[in-house]
Amino acid sequence: MAKKYLLGFDIGSSSVKVSILNSENGKLISSAFSPNAEMKISSPNIGWAEQNPEDWWKHLKIATKQALSDLPSSNYEFAGIGISYQMHGLVLVDKDKKVLRPSIIWCDSRAVGYGDTAFDELGSDYCLGDCLNSPGNFTASKLKWVKENEPKIYDKVYKFMLPGDYIAMKLSGEINTTISGLSEGIIWDFKKNSIADDLLKYYLIDKELIPEIVPTFANQSILNKTAAKELGLKPGIPISYRAGDQPNNAFSLNVLNPGEIAATAGTSGVVYGIVEKNSFDAFSRVNSFAHVNYTNKSP
Repeated sequence: MAKKYLLGFDIGSSSVKVSILNSENGKLISSAFSPNAEMKISSPNIGWAEQNPEDWWKHLKIATKQALSDLPSSNYEFAGIGISYQMHGLVLVDKDKKVLRPSIIWCDSRAVGYGDTAFDELGSDYCLGDCLNSPGNFTASKLKWVKENEPKIYDKVYKFMLPGDYIAMKLSGEINTTISGLSEGIIWDFKKNSIADDLLKYYLIDKELIPEIVPTFANQSILNKTAAKELGLKPGIPISYRAGDQPNNAFSLNVLNPGEIAATAGTSGVVYGIVEKNSFDAFSRVNSFAHVNYTNKSP
């Protein structure tokens, strides 16, 4: 009988990591990462940070093939694919699913002014009470920056995505996102339990640019033939999980219940905790996002 494995992708800003685990006991079977040196981050201007999404895909292919080659046996099949990714990045594609510009990643600060102005004009009651955060330098504000500063590119946008959504698109050909992902972009209204329409209207961003929403845990899509061939896999594997790196880190440490706290260190250091109700920091020192197990009834 073939062994059941799970395939995990982690799209970081320094490297792409691939892990293969036994689905029955969670034991790590094989892992790899690419590149060996840190992935390139471009900074065309002070405070800017960009990466080419195609580089993520290129290194994912390299690391996947390496992890597969290190497996001790060929008698296996994959039960699912999970994706963890660097949060807050902006990826733009046209109707042909072609990338329109480099991704504006998490550590880019060019959109701060747009977010601060939005906070002042929309008010703290809405931004903190509904979105739980100032729009700040998050994904929605980055898209506003593109709209105002690169209108020719903006006019070609079919959908905007987070880095993990882009990888899921490359794997399946389908474009979708999650509530957890939208919340990290400050595009989710926790009071209305829907897309943050008021912020999008303020930014004059068309709601149609948002991908279809799928659950964090679900058969979100399946690995198509084209991607399977590029990766050395069999098509049809379900993509069944997707989350930003910090909620994913909390999940991997079994930090899922109110009152639980953990810390991680990587390119950035993060301390996070779980709360049982929608909450915010009045001074915007702490960010609040939907966890992987978030529901409207159980924040």
